[in-house]
Parts: sequence; structure tokens; C-alpha cells
Amino acid sequence: MADQENVVRVTRLAKKRAAETMVQHLQQPNKKRVVLSEIQDLSNVGINQIEDKVFVSEPLRPKCKQITKRKMKSSDDPQMCSAYVSDIYDYLHQMEIEKKRRPLPDYLEKVQKDVSANMRGVLVDWLVEVTDEYKLLSDTLYLTVSYIDRFLSVNVIPRQKLQLLGVSSMLIAAKYEEISPPDVGEFCYITDNTYSKKEMVKMEAEVLKCLNFEMGNPTIKTFLGRFTKIAQEDYKKNNLQLEFLGYYLAELSLLDYNCVKFLPSLVAAAVIFLSRFTLQPKSHPWSLALQRCSGYRPGDLKECVLIIHDLQLSRRGSALSAVRDKYKLHKFKCVSTLSSPLEIPDSFFEDTRQ
Repeated sequence: MADQENVVRVTRLAKKRAAETMVQHLQQPNKKRVVLSEIQDLSNVGINQIEDKVFVSEPLRPKCKQITKRKMKSSDDPQMCSAYVSDIYDYLHQMEIEKKRRPLPDYLEKVQKDVSANMRGVLVDWLVEVTDEYKLLSDTLYLTVSYIDRFLSVNVIPRQKLQLLGVSSMLIAAKYEEISPPDVGEFCYITDNTYSKKEMVKMEAEVLKCLNFEMGNPTIKTFLGRFTKIAQEDYKKNNLQLEFLGYYLAELSLLDYNCVKFLPSLVAAAVIFLSRFTLQPKSHPWSLALQRCSGYRPGDLKECVLIIHDLQLSRRGSALSAVRDKYKLHKFKCVSTLSSPLEIPDSFFEDTRQ
């Protein structure tokens, strides 16, 4: 019995010593544990200034520099999911054509009695300003416009409630997309308290019921990223003007009611077509790679391209300035100030052999 007690004491003592050794090992100064709140921005600090080096093997550094210098192709980028990207976008294409996710192409004529295309344009232009004011994601803006069009396709509302519909739709989209969305009170404030919190929450419920809580929806932005990536492969390095010009033209398309009838993927393809034409007006703006990726031939894009081209040249929606002013900023390479030829050659809408 005494021997058993001694064995137990020895075992406990061994465990205690092992635990103390482990604690000492974890508390070594060169193995400091950091909680998220203590992490600092190290973007401006040299690698040699960081106390707790993560990379201890010196030969790895030159390789990292070489990787950043060369342009990464889509097939090399793991975030592009090249192994199954086709399956993903086939699924998104199927989703975008579902009737429940599409607005009526002529809802203003068939459903609405007191709302016009111009009123819709003014609302969307104002929502662009709200998005910028609250630093919201562009994905939130695209979803908001999608909710508005889908709601107006089946519900008649007076013009006095159009702004209420707009901010309530943005409230839903922000909750869906943003990490820290603005609350109801902030959306009331942005409308100069035209509507009460109670009215906004009631409209929010009506929109959600109309959407049948199907809030996830492919938008122009969903497809624009991939098409831009494919278009960038024709350049030696990433062309920021092409990227920002695509964003600019895509947001312009939201202003025009005539673009509602087009699928989001088609608008995204038309935006890339027009962006490339703007930057290189003498070169064919479409390629076989873009055609294979998007599924659209140049001729399929013609009507949509011409509408967005008119928007770019201020032949349409010239009084709507929020998008144009936004993309005049230097951080967007002032792409709204870029001019394109007044006419697009018909030959560019013929099938490319590139």
C-alpha cells in the first residue's frame, strides 16, 4: 500500500515538473503570443525590424520578391479556383436566369403608375452617394438596385415612397454584405428624417417578403471580376485604368432603366468590351478568351454596349452626376474623364478571330 502511495506521489511530481517545463517553454520571450487587439500595422516596417520573425529561412526571401515582380496568371492564383471555376460560373449563370431572381424588363410600363424611369435614375444616383457616404461595399449597391427592381416588378407604390423603398433595400443589402452595416436610425437621418424608423422597418419587412428571403443574387459585380481578370491577361502588367473603368461603366449602367432587361453577366461583358474600346479604340475589344469565358459573342453585346456608351458620353442620364463625380477622383485614375470615340465600328461587333 505504501509502495502504491509512493508511485502516485512520484507520478504526480513528474506531471507537475512536466507542466512547469511546458509553461516555461511557452513563456520564452522569442515566442510571444499575440492577441488580435495587439497586432499592429507592419506595412511600413522593414522585415529586419520585426522582433518575432515568422520566416527564419533567409533563402526564401529572394523567391518571394521574384513572385511579386512577375504577373500571376489566373491559372496560378489559388483564389481564382481554376480547378472548378467553370462549374462555379455555370452555376451562377443558371442562377441569374431564374425567374424569381429577375425583375420584369418592362415593369414601369406594366406595373407602376406613378414611377418613371427618370425617378428611378435619380434614386439610384442618390444611393451611389449614400454608399460613398457610409463607405459601403459596391456589392451592397448592386444588391440594393436588384432588390428595388424586383420589388417594383410586383408591387405598385406611389412616388412618395420610392426613396423609402431605396433606403430599406439598402438596409437589407447592407445587413447581407457588410460586417458593420449602418443601423435604421442612420438611414432615417440620411433621408433628413423624412421617414420614421417604424416606416422603414415595415418597408424592410415588405421587401423581404417580396423577395421570399432570396437575398443572395448574382449581380454585375459578380461576373465583372472574372471578366476583368481574363481581359488583364492581354497586358504585361495589371492595368488599373481598365479595372476602374469597368467599375465606373458598371455603376453607370445601374442608372439606366433600359439595362434592367439584360442579364448581369451580359452587362458585365458589355462593360469590359467598352472599357477595352475606350483604352484602345483601334483594336478589336473582344477576344476568344473573353468569348469563351463569358459565353457571349460581340454581336450579343451590341445593344447593351451602345446604351452604356451613350451613358459614358452623357447622351443619356447627363443630369445624374454622382457616379461621374465619384470616378473623377485620382484614386480611381480619373476614369470618368476619359473620352472614347463617338461611334463604335460595326466591324467590332462581328465575331473575332483573335
